[in-house]
Amino acid sequence: MSEAIAFDTHQFVKHLTANGFTEQQAEVLANEQVNLLNSNLATKSDIAAVKADIEAVKADIEALQLAIESKIETQQLETESKIEALRLSTKADIEAVKADIEALRLATESKIEALQLSTKSDIEAVKADIEALRLATESKIEALQLSTKADIEALRLATKADLEAQQLATESKIEALRLSTEAKIEAIKSDLLKWIFGLALSLGGLIVGLFAIAIKMLGAN
Repeated sequence: MSEAIAFDTHQFVKHLTANGFTEQQAEVLANEQVNLLNSNLATKSDIAAVKADIEAVKADIEALQLAIESKIETQQLETESKIEALRLSTKADIEAVKADIEALRLATESKIEALQLSTKSDIEAVKADIEALRLATESKIEALQLSTKADIEALRLATKADLEAQQLATESKIEALRLSTEAKIEAIKSDLLKWIFGLALSLGGLIVGLFAIAIKMLGAN
């Protein structure tokens, strides 16, 4: 066997990957190349076969790249088509939502306006009820005032009549009491005069008797 030939596998792998091979493919080819060189079995036909394999691998890689690029382009087109369809659908949905929002806004404004009108009508009705209640209350108060005044006047007249009747009755009783008292006083005066007169007579008789006794006593002396 001849001496092994020095071979830079790193440079070989770098060269292959730069020309479209994957790193794994390049490493496999580098290992095979090293084995061929080290075993001194490489011939021109083997090299030609290796080159043919490399060319076939390149062709497969190129076909794979083309297929991948085609798929990528197809997927890109499909994605763009889906995005456009989604954009149009989203735009349509947005327009529909805008229309719903506008319809809701108009309906809400209509309801608010109707509520305002209804509320205004209710307020006017309440105001009318309050005014009617105020007038009725004033009328009742006025009637009550008149009735109260009439009751007070009637009570005043009845009280005045009662007082006058009581005053007359009291004056009559006082007059009767005065007359009765005067009669009693006159009776007492008459009795007193009679007693005084009787007393005077008794005293006069006593004095006369005492005077007669005194004269007798003086005559005897």
